[in-house]
Amino acid sequence: MGRLTTHVLDTARGVPGVGMRVELYALSPKFEKLKAIAMNGDGRSDAPLLEGADLKVGQYELVFRAGDYFRETGLDLSEPAFLDEIPIRFAVADIGAHYHVPLLVTPWSYSTYRGS
Repeated sequence: MGRLTTHVLDTARGVPGVGMRVELYALSPKFEKLKAIAMNGDGRSDAPLLEGADLKVGQYELVFRAGDYFRETGLDLSEPAFLDEIPIRFAVADIGAHYHVPLLVTPWSYSTYRGS
């Protein structure tokens, strides 16, 4: 059964991105907000964002609310923040596969990859 998962690592402080808000959008066949969540105590979602019949072939976007997250940690950010909302667009081609899209983030940089 295919599924989509994510997690956030705050690499500036070396901790999970607890509480970071994330939104999931489908980009095809139409732009549609599918889900809004906050990362749990391990920096992960409590359940897959999509799984089974809900995971469809197509393009998606995760939007990570990094600016709000870092402000809530007490970090003094410039206004506007260098990184505020981080959109990551990706495609699902195999609905039977596990798509894991993590975010490694600081207030000034980020990276992602297709994990397992």
